[in-house]
Amino acid sequence: MMSFHRFAIVALALAISTALLAQQTAPTAQHLDARGKHVMGFDQQKTTHHFRLYEDGGAIEVGVKDKADAENLTAIRGHLPHISKLFGDGEFEAPMHVHNAGDIPGVADLARLKSKLTYTFVETPTGGRVDIATTDKEALDALHAFLRFQITDHQTGDPVTVAKRVR
Repeated sequence: MMSFHRFAIVALALAISTALLAQQTAPTAQHLDARGKHVMGFDQQKTTHHFRLYEDGGAIEVGVKDKADAENLTAIRGHLPHISKLFGDGEFEAPMHVHNAGDIPGVADLARLKSKLTYTFVETPTGGRVDIATTDKEALDALHAFLRFQITDHQTGDPVTVAKRVR
């Protein structure tokens, strides 16, 4: 009888611990979605984000999951050209607000080295892409650190390895 009581207590403690852990982690994803919608202007659950690392830079891709979703498609195509301009000017406030982080890897160097990078908006069938290019090694390292952070924080599952850009 004593073994059963110990088992029940351990099982109850495990269940409570699991529930508490779920409560602590679930709001983070919800808050990222809420902050993302507020800053970017489109529904994070109805869109996809992808971050690519290339030998000469990288890319930020955002698209709608449903091609008939005109509202979010329009919002993406409004946001990404704006982000291209802001990043080109060395302004990285938007990702700081989305991720609620004061120190995102690479951002300080991207801002400092802004003249060494180019940001170009490209419209895609489902949204858009910001192509980022540089020939400067320090700027490239900063960009890759920034994009790897984005991959991890957005949990996109994108590769964190550098690839050749396909044109």
